[in-house]
Amino acid sequence: MTTTLHLENTVHDFESWKAVFDKFDRFRADNKVRSYRVSRSVASPQKVIVDLDFDSIADAESFSAALAKVRTTPQSKAQLVEFVEPVVLELVAERTFTAV
Repeated sequence: MTTTLHLENTVHDFESWKAVFDKFDRFRADNKVRSYRVSRSVASPQKVIVDLDFDSIADAESFSAALAKVRTTPQSKAQLVEFVEPVVLELVAERTFTAV
């Protein structure tokens, strides 16, 4: 089953944050991220949620440790208003419904 690293952050400006986020695609690929989803709150567009999918818990935990180093960079610190510690989630059920 899929393992997800769930991130929730509040950023100063979504568009600026997203431009920086996009520069790290190679970093994500090199660190075994299989896919990701970026969402933001409708009520508070500066609240950003990122879910990164991995093949294993070990891969997610390893990426979380690598990400901790990225967060300490001046470029990253300049983007964040609030940082919430990442959470590793294990998918236990999934179902897709089709329109009738």
